[in-house]
Amino acid sequence: MTWKAEIDRGRCMASGMCAGIAPDLFVLDEEHARPLSEEVPREERVLDAADSCPALAITIRDGTTTVGPRP
Repeated sequence: MTWKAEIDRGRCMASGMCAGIAPDLFVLDEEHARPLSEEVPREERVLDAADSCPALAITIRDGTTTVGPRP
């Protein structure tokens, strides 16, 4: 099973936190971060990447339920 990762490009400030935590799942392009694939594994580090984003630009969903960032 997988989750879906979305990055709000309007909020992303390209801090690189997500790519630092999960470099095989998130990368920085010229001005923003992006997931390498919309589907990401159900792993703690995916949630850590969403939690660590200073702009709260990463949303992780399990179907219609938002699982990250955590409150």
